[in-house]
Amino acid sequence: MPTEEKFNQAKGAIKEGVGKLTGDKKTEKEGAAEKVVSKAKEVAEDTKEAVEGAIEGVKNMVKKDDK
Repeated sequence: MPTEEKFNQAKGAIKEGVGKLTGDKKTEKEGAAEKVVSKAKEVAEDTKEAVEGAIEGVKNMVKKDDK
């Protein structure tokens, strides 16, 4: 399922493409920047989820060891 950041990356790519087609360097650069920022946010979200999953795994292991 696409995340909000995937949508923002696509939006940035479109904006960048429009800037290239029209010769508008400002729009092109803004679109490229939006893509990069959205990708960074997506990676951060994925990392957060991975860490949370690891923490839950450790908690479950500790609970099993306590029994």
